[in-house]
Amino acid sequence: MTDRDLSAARELVADLAVRAGRLQLERRDTLRVGAPKAHVNDVVSDVDIASERLIVDAVRSAFPADAVQAEEGHGHSGTSGWTWVIDPLDGTRNYISRTGPWSVCIALYHQEQARLAVVHDPAAGETFSAVDGGGALLGGEPITASAGPPLERALIGVSFQPNPATKERAAKVVRALLPVCGDIRRVPAALNLVYQAAGRLDGGVALDTNLWDIAAGALIAREAGVVLGGHGADFSTELTIGAAAPLWPTLADRVRAAL
Repeated sequence: MTDRDLSAARELVADLAVRAGRLQLERRDTLRVGAPKAHVNDVVSDVDIASERLIVDAVRSAFPADAVQAEEGHGHSGTSGWTWVIDPLDGTRNYISRTGPWSVCIALYHQEQARLAVVHDPAAGETFSAVDGGGALLGGEPITASAGPPLERALIGVSFQPNPATKERAAKVVRALLPVCGDIRRVPAALNLVYQAAGRLDGGVALDTNLWDIAAGALIAREAGVVLGGHGADFSTELTIGAAAPLWPTLADRVRAAL
């Protein structure tokens, strides 16, 4: 089955993302932090796990033949050719420490192509979404990338996994960009991408992410006119560079030279 009502699916998963975000807000004062995962800064809470279970259970009920890739381990294989890619809480460190934004991210792929994406910011009450070929939305309103100012006036988002090796790479990028750009903001990867989609950031760099960190945000950004790439012509989990079209070549050259 290659055809699906993607508009209806978007409504369903946008509602799921909002429900997960509401759970996160309600349980923030009572959350419990578990043992680190891949490294000491890779934290997870019981709220991450509960949020993922809420989303995955509903997706499996609605689309039982679809595969699921989910950050906290509630994935399973499927037979339909469709795959849901889920990060129930992108920005857990911000969420736990109350020092910045986080989001709920859900993407739907058919084979290797992203077809649907939702990123919900619980604290701001904002839901970004896109359907492949249908443009990007914030709530029900279309959004577009910034006009792409020169790098010296551009606001650039930076996202990276906080393991020692990636922090070394991120330091090189920040060192290369900070003296020559308008300013830098560190934000979780999904919000980095959707803020570019909404024109709040003029460009962004994400290093050593996982697919669930960027899958939803990347489709929304592209549908809003953001140019995405990495070491080659396409973005990757190792390196994602995004920017408004006029800015992208300059930003990409600076980032690639730094790495």
